[in-house]
Amino acid sequence: MYQAKENRYSEMVYNRCGHSGLLLSAMSLGLWHNFGSAAPYTNMAEMVTTAFDLGITHFDLANNYGPEPGAAEENMGRILRRELAGYRDELIISTKAGYLMWPGPYGDHGSKKYLIASLDQSLRRMGLDYVDIFYHHRPDPDTPMEETAAALDQIVRSGKALYVGVSNYTPEQTKKMAALLRQLGTPLTVHQPRYNMLDRAFFEELEPTLAEEGIGSVCFCPLAQGLLTNRYLSGIPKDSRAASASPFLQENRITPELIEKVRRLQALAENRGQTLAQMATVWDLRNTLTSVILGASRASQIVENVQALSRRDFTPDELREIDSILYGDVSA
Repeated sequence: MYQAKENRYSEMVYNRCGHSGLLLSAMSLGLWHNFGSAAPYTNMAEMVTTAFDLGITHFDLANNYGPEPGAAEENMGRILRRELAGYRDELIISTKAGYLMWPGPYGDHGSKKYLIASLDQSLRRMGLDYVDIFYHHRPDPDTPMEETAAALDQIVRSGKALYVGVSNYTPEQTKKMAALLRQLGTPLTVHQPRYNMLDRAFFEELEPTLAEEGIGSVCFCPLAQGLLTNRYLSGIPKDSRAASASPFLQENRITPELIEKVRRLQALAENRGQTLAQMATVWDLRNTLTSVILGASRASQIVENVQALSRRDFTPDELREIDSILYGDVSA
Protein backbone atom coordinates (compact mmCIF):
# COMPACT_ATOMS: atom_id res chain seq x y z
CA MET A 1 0.00 0.00 0.00
CA TYR A 2 1.36 3.42 -0.97
CA GLN A 3 2.67 5.62 1.83
CA ALA A 4 3.70 9.16 0.88
CA LYS A 5 7.22 10.25 1.78
CA GLU A 6 7.44 12.30 4.96
CA ASN A 7 9.81 14.84 3.41
CA ARG A 8 7.69 15.43 0.30
CA TYR A 9 7.40 19.18 0.93
CA SER A 10 11.08 19.84 1.66
CA GLU A 11 12.37 20.65 -1.85
CA MET A 12 9.38 21.82 -3.89
CA VAL A 13 8.75 25.54 -4.45
CA TYR A 14 5.21 26.83 -3.85
CA ASN A 15 3.96 30.04 -5.46
CA ARG A 16 0.92 32.12 -4.61
CA CYS A 17 -1.70 32.00 -7.36
CA GLY A 18 -2.44 35.62 -8.16
CA HIS A 19 -4.06 37.51 -5.28
CA SER A 20 -5.72 34.38 -3.89
CA GLY A 21 -4.83 32.37 -0.82
CA LEU A 22 -3.99 29.38 -3.01
CA LEU A 23 -0.39 28.15 -3.20
CA LEU A 24 0.49 25.94 -6.17
CA SER A 25 3.53 23.73 -6.57
CA ALA A 26 5.87 25.35 -9.10
CA MET A 27 5.57 22.18 -11.14
CA SER A 28 2.25 20.46 -11.77
CA LEU A 29 1.51 17.11 -13.39
CA GLY A 30 -0.68 17.12 -16.47
CA LEU A 31 -2.80 14.11 -17.34
CA TRP A 32 -3.41 15.07 -20.98
CA HIS A 33 -1.57 12.17 -22.64
CA ASN A 34 -0.47 8.82 -21.20
CA PHE A 35 -3.49 8.49 -18.88
CA GLY A 36 -5.92 7.11 -21.43
CA SER A 37 -7.97 3.93 -21.71
CA ALA A 38 -5.08 1.74 -22.90
CA ALA A 39 -2.39 3.12 -20.58
CA PRO A 40 -0.96 0.65 -18.03
CA TYR A 41 -2.40 1.40 -14.61
CA THR A 42 0.82 0.68 -12.76
CA ASN A 43 2.71 3.27 -14.83
CA MET A 44 0.00 5.91 -14.30
CA ALA A 45 -0.08 5.30 -10.56
CA GLU A 46 3.71 5.42 -10.35
CA MET A 47 3.81 8.78 -12.14
CA VAL A 48 1.20 10.31 -9.83
CA THR A 49 2.71 8.98 -6.60
CA THR A 50 6.24 9.93 -7.68
CA ALA A 51 5.02 13.45 -8.38
CA PHE A 52 3.35 13.65 -4.97
CA ASP A 53 6.46 12.31 -3.22
CA LEU A 54 8.41 15.15 -4.88
CA GLY A 55 6.01 17.78 -3.55
CA ILE A 56 3.82 18.18 -6.64
CA THR A 57 0.35 18.81 -5.29
CA HIS A 58 -1.41 20.09 -8.43
CA PHE A 59 -2.81 17.54 -10.90
CA ASP A 60 -4.30 18.99 -14.06
CA LEU A 61 -7.07 17.29 -16.06
CA ALA A 62 -9.91 18.09 -18.45
CA ASN A 63 -13.15 16.35 -19.32
CA ASN A 64 -11.86 15.28 -22.75
CA TYR A 65 -8.39 14.05 -21.73
CA GLY A 66 -7.73 10.47 -22.70
CA PRO A 67 -8.01 8.90 -25.11
CA GLU A 68 -10.92 8.10 -24.91
CA PRO A 69 -12.47 11.33 -23.61
CA GLY A 70 -13.05 11.00 -19.88
CA ALA A 71 -10.49 8.22 -19.46
CA ALA A 72 -7.90 10.38 -17.70
CA GLU A 73 -10.46 11.45 -15.09
CA GLU A 74 -11.58 7.86 -14.61
CA ASN A 75 -7.99 6.72 -14.11
CA MET A 76 -7.25 9.59 -11.74
CA GLY A 77 -10.34 8.54 -9.80
CA ARG A 78 -8.92 5.04 -9.44
CA ILE A 79 -5.60 6.44 -8.23
CA LEU A 80 -7.38 8.72 -5.74
CA ARG A 81 -9.31 5.76 -4.34
CA ARG A 82 -6.35 3.38 -4.18
CA GLU A 83 -2.96 5.07 -3.86
CA LEU A 84 -4.00 8.54 -2.66
CA ALA A 85 -6.84 7.65 -0.32
CA GLY A 86 -6.39 9.77 2.79
CA TYR A 87 -4.41 12.51 0.99
CA ARG A 88 -7.27 14.41 -0.69
CA ASP A 89 -6.81 17.54 1.43
CA GLU A 90 -3.16 17.78 0.33
CA LEU A 91 -4.07 17.78 -3.37
CA ILE A 92 -5.16 20.40 -5.88
CA ILE A 93 -7.26 18.69 -8.55
CA SER A 94 -8.23 20.78 -11.55
CA THR A 95 -10.38 19.98 -14.55
CA LYS A 96 -11.84 21.85 -17.51
CA ALA A 97 -14.69 21.94 -19.99
CA GLY A 98 -15.00 23.78 -23.28
CA TYR A 99 -14.27 21.32 -26.08
CA LEU A 100 -16.54 18.68 -27.64
CA MET A 101 -17.40 16.01 -25.09
CA TRP A 102 -20.71 14.42 -26.17
CA PRO A 103 -23.03 14.65 -29.22
CA GLY A 104 -25.77 17.18 -29.65
CA PRO A 105 -26.04 20.90 -28.93
CA TYR A 106 -25.23 20.68 -25.19
CA GLY A 107 -21.87 18.88 -25.24
CA ASP A 108 -19.49 21.67 -26.25
CA HIS A 109 -18.51 25.34 -25.82
CA GLY A 110 -19.51 27.59 -22.91
CA SER A 111 -23.20 27.48 -22.05
CA LYS A 112 -24.35 27.05 -18.47
CA LYS A 113 -26.02 23.79 -19.50
CA TYR A 114 -22.75 22.34 -20.81
CA LEU A 115 -20.39 23.58 -18.12
CA ILE A 116 -22.43 22.42 -15.14
CA ALA A 117 -23.36 19.08 -16.73
CA SER A 118 -19.74 18.48 -17.70
CA LEU A 119 -18.43 19.17 -14.20
CA ASP A 120 -21.04 16.85 -12.72
CA GLN A 121 -19.77 14.11 -15.05
CA SER A 122 -16.14 14.87 -14.14
CA LEU A 123 -16.89 14.62 -10.43
CA ARG A 124 -18.56 11.24 -10.94
CA ARG A 125 -15.62 9.94 -12.98
CA MET A 126 -13.13 10.96 -10.29
CA GLY A 127 -15.33 10.07 -7.33
CA LEU A 128 -15.00 13.56 -5.88
CA ASP A 129 -17.40 15.95 -4.18
CA TYR A 130 -15.54 18.95 -5.58
CA VAL A 131 -12.52 19.97 -7.63
CA ASP A 132 -10.13 22.63 -6.45
CA ILE A 133 -9.99 24.49 -9.79
CA PHE A 134 -12.51 24.41 -12.63
CA TYR A 135 -11.55 26.06 -15.94
CA HIS A 136 -13.49 27.17 -18.95
CA HIS A 137 -11.17 25.57 -21.49
CA ARG A 138 -11.59 28.03 -24.36
CA PRO A 139 -13.60 31.15 -25.23
CA ASP A 140 -16.98 30.62 -26.84
CA PRO A 141 -17.85 33.44 -29.27
CA ASP A 142 -21.48 32.27 -29.56
CA THR A 143 -22.38 32.22 -25.86
CA PRO A 144 -22.64 35.55 -24.00
CA MET A 145 -19.68 35.74 -21.64
CA GLU A 146 -22.14 36.82 -18.95
CA GLU A 147 -23.69 33.33 -19.11
CA THR A 148 -20.35 31.56 -18.88
CA ALA A 149 -19.39 33.76 -15.92
CA ALA A 150 -22.71 33.01 -14.22
CA ALA A 151 -22.06 29.27 -14.67
CA LEU A 152 -18.60 29.56 -13.10
CA ASP A 153 -20.02 31.59 -10.22
CA GLN A 154 -22.80 29.04 -9.66
CA ILE A 155 -20.25 26.21 -9.67
CA VAL A 156 -18.27 27.84 -6.86
CA ARG A 157 -21.37 28.77 -4.84
CA SER A 158 -22.65 25.20 -5.14
CA GLY A 159 -19.40 23.87 -3.64
CA LYS A 160 -18.45 21.89 -6.76
CA ALA A 161 -15.23 23.91 -7.22
CA LEU A 162 -13.20 26.10 -4.87
CA TYR A 163 -11.64 28.33 -7.56
CA VAL A 164 -12.33 29.04 -11.22
CA GLY A 165 -10.10 29.85 -14.14
CA VAL A 166 -9.97 30.21 -17.91
CA SER A 167 -7.67 28.88 -20.59
CA ASN A 168 -6.76 30.24 -24.03
CA TYR A 169 -8.56 33.55 -23.38
CA THR A 170 -7.00 36.65 -24.95
CA PRO A 171 -6.01 39.58 -22.71
CA GLU A 172 -9.23 41.41 -23.62
CA GLN A 173 -11.40 38.35 -22.97
CA THR A 174 -9.59 37.70 -19.69
CA LYS A 175 -10.14 41.25 -18.52
CA LYS A 176 -13.86 41.06 -19.34
CA MET A 177 -14.31 37.69 -17.60
CA ALA A 178 -12.44 38.97 -14.54
CA ALA A 179 -14.76 41.99 -14.35
CA LEU A 180 -17.90 39.88 -14.74
CA LEU A 181 -16.84 37.42 -12.06
CA ARG A 182 -15.82 40.25 -9.74
CA GLN A 183 -19.34 41.68 -10.03
CA LEU A 184 -20.74 38.28 -9.09
CA GLY A 185 -18.40 37.94 -6.12
CA THR A 186 -16.33 35.01 -7.44
CA PRO A 187 -12.75 35.98 -8.36
CA LEU A 188 -11.09 34.76 -11.53
CA THR A 189 -8.13 33.03 -9.89
CA VAL A 190 -6.04 31.52 -12.66
CA HIS A 191 -5.39 31.48 -16.39
CA GLN A 192 -3.85 28.52 -18.24
CA PRO A 193 -1.95 29.64 -21.37
CA ARG A 194 0.43 27.85 -23.70
CA TYR A 195 4.01 29.00 -23.07
CA ASN A 196 7.51 27.87 -23.95
CA MET A 197 10.74 29.23 -25.45
CA LEU A 198 9.45 28.68 -28.97
CA ASP A 199 5.92 29.96 -28.39
CA ARG A 200 6.03 32.90 -26.02
CA ALA A 201 4.07 35.75 -27.65
CA PHE A 202 0.63 34.81 -26.28
CA PHE A 203 1.70 34.72 -22.64
CA GLU A 204 3.87 37.82 -22.94
CA GLU A 205 0.84 39.73 -24.28
CA LEU A 206 -1.32 38.28 -21.51
CA GLU A 207 1.09 38.84 -18.61
CA PRO A 208 0.33 42.54 -17.96
CA THR A 209 -3.39 41.78 -17.73
CA LEU A 210 -2.80 38.96 -15.27
CA ALA A 211 -0.66 41.23 -13.10
CA GLU A 212 -3.22 44.03 -13.21
CA GLU A 213 -6.11 41.72 -12.36
CA GLY A 214 -4.25 39.64 -9.76
CA ILE A 215 -4.68 36.38 -11.70
CA GLY A 216 -2.26 33.46 -11.43
CA SER A 217 -0.90 31.55 -14.42
CA VAL A 218 -0.28 27.84 -15.01
CA CYS A 219 1.28 27.12 -18.40
CA PHE A 220 1.02 24.06 -20.59
CA CYS A 221 3.37 22.69 -23.28
CA PRO A 222 6.64 23.93 -21.69
CA LEU A 223 8.62 21.52 -23.91
CA ALA A 224 6.74 22.41 -27.12
CA GLN A 225 5.42 18.86 -27.60
CA GLY A 226 8.95 17.45 -27.18
CA LEU A 227 10.76 19.87 -29.51
CA LEU A 228 12.64 21.34 -26.52
CA THR A 229 14.23 17.99 -25.67
CA ASN A 230 16.77 15.77 -27.43
CA ARG A 231 13.89 13.69 -28.83
CA TYR A 232 14.24 14.85 -32.46
CA LEU A 233 17.94 15.64 -32.73
CA SER A 234 18.70 12.43 -34.66
CA GLY A 235 15.55 12.33 -36.77
CA ILE A 236 11.90 11.58 -36.11
CA PRO A 237 11.48 8.40 -34.04
CA LYS A 238 8.76 6.05 -35.23
CA ASP A 239 7.05 6.12 -31.84
CA SER A 240 7.13 9.92 -31.51
CA ARG A 241 4.20 12.31 -31.60
CA ALA A 242 5.43 13.87 -34.85
CA ALA A 243 5.42 10.46 -36.56
CA SER A 244 1.88 9.68 -35.44
CA ALA A 245 0.12 12.34 -37.55
CA SER A 246 -0.74 14.17 -34.35
CA PRO A 247 -2.61 17.45 -34.91
CA PHE A 248 -0.51 18.95 -32.10
CA LEU A 249 2.92 18.37 -33.68
CA GLN A 250 3.25 17.94 -37.41
CA GLU A 251 6.34 16.51 -39.04
CA ASN A 252 6.87 19.53 -41.28
CA ARG A 253 7.51 21.70 -38.24
CA ILE A 254 10.75 19.83 -37.52
CA THR A 255 13.02 21.67 -39.94
CA PRO A 256 16.84 21.57 -40.14
CA GLU A 257 16.90 25.19 -38.96
CA LEU A 258 14.89 24.34 -35.86
CA ILE A 259 17.01 21.29 -35.07
CA GLU A 260 20.17 23.40 -35.27
CA LYS A 261 18.67 25.85 -32.78
CA VAL A 262 17.73 23.00 -30.47
CA ARG A 263 21.30 21.63 -30.66
CA ARG A 264 22.65 25.01 -29.57
CA LEU A 265 20.13 25.23 -26.76
CA GLN A 266 21.16 21.76 -25.62
CA ALA A 267 24.81 22.86 -25.50
CA LEU A 268 23.84 25.83 -23.34
CA ALA A 269 21.84 23.56 -21.04
CA GLU A 270 24.82 21.23 -20.67
CA ASN A 271 26.99 24.19 -19.72
CA ARG A 272 24.45 24.90 -16.98
CA GLY A 273 24.65 21.29 -15.81
CA GLN A 274 21.12 20.50 -17.04
CA THR A 275 19.32 18.62 -19.76
CA LEU A 276 17.54 20.73 -22.35
CA ALA A 277 14.17 19.62 -20.93
CA GLN A 278 15.20 20.81 -17.47
CA MET A 279 16.42 24.17 -18.75
CA ALA A 280 13.30 24.73 -20.87
CA THR A 281 11.04 23.94 -17.92
CA VAL A 282 12.67 26.32 -15.43
CA TRP A 283 13.01 29.00 -18.13
CA ASP A 284 9.21 29.26 -17.96
CA LEU A 285 9.40 29.85 -14.20
CA ARG A 286 11.97 32.64 -14.29
CA ASN A 287 9.42 35.47 -13.97
CA THR A 288 5.78 35.64 -12.90
CA LEU A 289 4.43 32.22 -13.88
CA THR A 290 2.80 30.42 -10.94
CA SER A 291 3.30 26.84 -12.13
CA VAL A 292 4.36 24.85 -15.18
CA ILE A 293 2.53 21.67 -16.19
CA LEU A 294 4.77 18.68 -16.78
CA GLY A 295 3.77 16.06 -19.31
CA ALA A 296 5.36 12.66 -18.73
CA SER A 297 5.22 9.09 -19.96
CA ARG A 298 7.26 7.66 -17.07
CA ALA A 299 8.13 8.58 -13.51
CA SER A 300 11.83 9.18 -14.23
CA GLN A 301 10.92 12.18 -16.42
CA ILE A 302 9.11 13.78 -13.48
CA VAL A 303 12.13 13.23 -11.24
CA GLU A 304 14.41 14.79 -13.86
CA ASN A 305 12.28 17.90 -14.25
CA VAL A 306 11.78 18.50 -10.54
CA GLN A 307 15.55 18.28 -10.04
CA ALA A 308 15.81 21.33 -12.30
CA LEU A 309 14.38 23.53 -9.53
CA SER A 310 17.82 23.52 -7.87
CA ARG A 311 19.14 25.45 -10.89
CA ARG A 312 16.34 27.76 -11.91
CA ASP A 313 18.24 31.08 -12.00
CA PHE A 314 19.56 32.44 -15.27
CA THR A 315 22.29 35.01 -15.77
CA PRO A 316 21.55 37.94 -18.11
CA ASP A 317 24.10 36.49 -20.54
CA GLU A 318 22.32 33.13 -20.59
CA LEU A 319 18.96 34.75 -21.29
CA ARG A 320 20.49 36.82 -24.09
CA GLU A 321 22.09 33.72 -25.58
CA ILE A 322 18.78 31.85 -25.56
CA ASP A 323 17.08 34.73 -27.37
CA SER A 324 19.99 35.02 -29.81
CA ILE A 325 19.83 31.30 -30.65
CA LEU A 326 16.08 31.42 -31.27
CA TYR A 327 15.65 34.86 -32.79
CA GLY A 328 19.06 36.03 -34.00
CA ASP A 329 21.08 38.98 -32.71
CA VAL A 330 18.79 40.66 -30.16
CA SER A 331 21.33 43.28 -29.08
CA ALA A 332 21.09 45.37 -32.27
